[in-house]
Amino acid sequence: MKDFRAYRIDQEDGKIVAGFTMLNIDDLSAGDVVIRVSHSTINYKDALAATGAGKILRTFPLVGGIDLAGSVVSSEDDRWSEGDLVLVNGCGLSETCDGGYAEYARVAADSIVPVPDGMNASQVMQIGTAGYTAALAIHRMEQNGQSPEGGPVVVTGATGGVGSIAVDMLDGRGYEVVAVTGKSEQSEYLKSIGATEILIRDDIDLGKRPLEKARWGGAIDNLGGDYLTWLTRTVNYGGNIASIGLAASHELNTTVIPFILRAVCLLGINSVDTPRDLRLQVWDRIGKDLRPRHLDIIGSRSIGFDELPDAFQAYIDGTVTGRTVVAIP
Repeated sequence: MKDFRAYRIDQEDGKIVAGFTMLNIDDLSAGDVVIRVSHSTINYKDALAATGAGKILRTFPLVGGIDLAGSVVSSEDDRWSEGDLVLVNGCGLSETCDGGYAEYARVAADSIVPVPDGMNASQVMQIGTAGYTAALAIHRMEQNGQSPEGGPVVVTGATGGVGSIAVDMLDGRGYEVVAVTGKSEQSEYLKSIGATEILIRDDIDLGKRPLEKARWGGAIDNLGGDYLTWLTRTVNYGGNIASIGLAASHELNTTVIPFILRAVCLLGINSVDTPRDLRLQVWDRIGKDLRPRHLDIIGSRSIGFDELPDAFQAYIDGTVTGRTVVAIP
């Protein structure tokens, strides 16, 4: 196979350097399956990795990109055949093995998921790790008894990729959705994808007591810190809080009182190391009852491979709304 183009992240003198280079299949991490990548995405984690703003890579150098979709070129595993339309998200991409920012990827067969029926590579990358994480959160919450009858579900960091798709999916499942955002100018965007109420982050009284007035049936939190503490104080009896992100802080200062007196459940959501059976279940639901209905709004932004290096800073600055698909020609 001829050499191909890849966006590779390395470390020199303790600093992150990233850029396009030419690679051969033998330069890539070991794997059972070679995929011709047609689409990838940009997630906050990708921006941290490519800019060095966060310690994401555990080995250097690696091709960036925690998501990829495309067609199988060759496989040493009988489960996959040439031409199969597939995707990979998480599973160590751009952390411990080469990721999706390349014309070709070589991956472990167990990490691969078939593209759901009725969807194409671009659509599953509009969803990507962000949408998968939102779906995994809802799946875990519902396994633990969450239902629309339990009351409204609040989503923090609602204009981001995870938050936007969580709003869409929850609304599609019949939940009343309350969106928390720091971007008041995006209120109409949030309503257009399913939010019934918008709370501006800086206007929220987070309270100080171990328990405040119960307001929510459950929550999906992208912020952590004081906002997650506030959720523990305000989620109703038996409600679930899915903890996904730490955009505000990695710390959590609370008491055991909400978990005892209101039976609140705090669910940690890890989209990287999901067991294969659960990963397949969640992607199956994404193609069915959790399929986002507003991908044309949430994932309307698409960039070419050449534009990738200039796209990361906006994620670090927190100015991005929705999802970005990277088309790899």
